[in-house]
Amino acid sequence: MKVLVDTNVILDVLCDRKEFVADSLRVFQCCEAQRVTGYISALSIPNIVYIMRKELDPERIREILHTLTMVFSVVELREGDLLKAAELPFDDYEDAIQSTCAVRLGADYIVTRNGKDFANSAISAISPPDLLKRI
Repeated sequence: MKVLVDTNVILDVLCDRKEFVADSLRVFQCCEAQRVTGYISALSIPNIVYIMRKELDPERIREILHTLTMVFSVVELREGDLLKAAELPFDDYEDAIQSTCAVRLGADYIVTRNGKDFANSAISAISPPDLLKRI
């Protein structure tokens, strides 16, 4: 099974978001153990660093990037992705880009805590707990 993991799931783990960290960490672990094939969009990387910039020094950023690229494959952004995303009926352009990358990748699911944001996605959104039930 191929999954595109949304930025919020990554941040649950990195920011130790108490109510979400356990399930999101299990998603990480399933990807690391190759029980599922996990991907993240290249867009997620600068967003993660931007959100965590006040808490991170350059060494910690390098460590996080190294870990993320060991656990997940990074889906590059293409010009076509950006243009297709702009045409999709999404309220949030970033979510549209995630959806477009998931389609190009042939993902089975987008793993996110914000499933409603992907209501117009050609790839179904699934929460971390729901993914874990399906594995």
